[in-house]
Amino acid sequence: MVAERYALAVQREVDLSHANTLRLPCVAERYAAPRTLNQLQSVLAQANRLGWAVTLLGGGSNVLLPARLSGIVIRPAFAQWWLKAEGNQLFAHVGAGVNWHRLVMELAAAGLWGTENLALIPGDCGAAPVQNIGAYGVELADVIEAVQVVDRSSGHVRWLNRDACQFGYRDSIFKGALAENVVISQLVLRLSRLPMAKLGYGDLASRLPESPTPLAVANAVCAIRREKLPDPEELANAGSFFKNPFVTDQVADELRQQYPDMPCFPQGDGRTKLAAGWLIDQCGLKGFRQGAFAVHQRQALVLVHFGGGNRQGLLALARTVSEKVAARFGVTLTPEPRLITG
Repeated sequence: MVAERYALAVQREVDLSHANTLRLPCVAERYAAPRTLNQLQSVLAQANRLGWAVTLLGGGSNVLLPARLSGIVIRPAFAQWWLKAEGNQLFAHVGAGVNWHRLVMELAAAGLWGTENLALIPGDCGAAPVQNIGAYGVELADVIEAVQVVDRSSGHVRWLNRDACQFGYRDSIFKGALAENVVISQLVLRLSRLPMAKLGYGDLASRLPESPTPLAVANAVCAIRREKLPDPEELANAGSFFKNPFVTDQVADELRQQYPDMPCFPQGDGRTKLAAGWLIDQCGLKGFRQGAFAVHQRQALVLVHFGGGNRQGLLALARTVSEKVAARFGVTLTPEPRLITG
């Protein structure tokens, strides 16, 4: 193959304010969007050779960007995906730059089960394993088969199976030991043509017929999410801003004595998961505004940006919310979005 096929332009002084769903102002000193493994390996080698700090960016739906990012911002733009049958199983091989929601809807329309509960989650597929995205009783870890990664130092390509990814609640090895070491380039998702609807979360089942299709489930999830969550295209936000906190079963029991209606989800390991949105709502914070940012008036778990603010202002609101929840319930809230340094 000719070398020109792998040529990749590195842009300078790129405005990223519209490359993150919170619309936080940010300028990248350098920016590249490789479309192939060779281009990705080439730009990583260039960054290593010239001593550029590397920041990875996906769809920008789960990050808090600073005003300026030095070095180079790399957004993998591998936009292809395909299906592969292996025996009685079907697998989707998905490039890191594929839009997650668009993929879910196409799989559901094809009658394939597995990802339909994860519809309307914004962002690119390459970022999905980092956070182990989840919604309506399903996590990415439930359907992931393998993740392809590129070593940032050597450019070496390897595969990690599901166990190697160390998935946890909104967590993975990509937020831990491999956080600064690899670039996710491809996912393999395990799918099924056999009905396997998971409808036990919230009022999802009540909106569907007795034997729904994957597309019907995905559409119902979209409808629920649109009722509760603001569209980032219309009102800047990063979806759920806080993780649902875990407390000991004893602490949960004590809180339930004071607040009998408090949602609780026992984990069977001595811990209970609480609903962060409910805790925030009980503090009377829905619609609370602080500068350019506010707690969404319909969904207390979402912080929104009306424009003109910066990351410091957003974090100030997040601290206010966390402090009020801690003062009332003695529970610590942790932000979901990744704080990226410059």
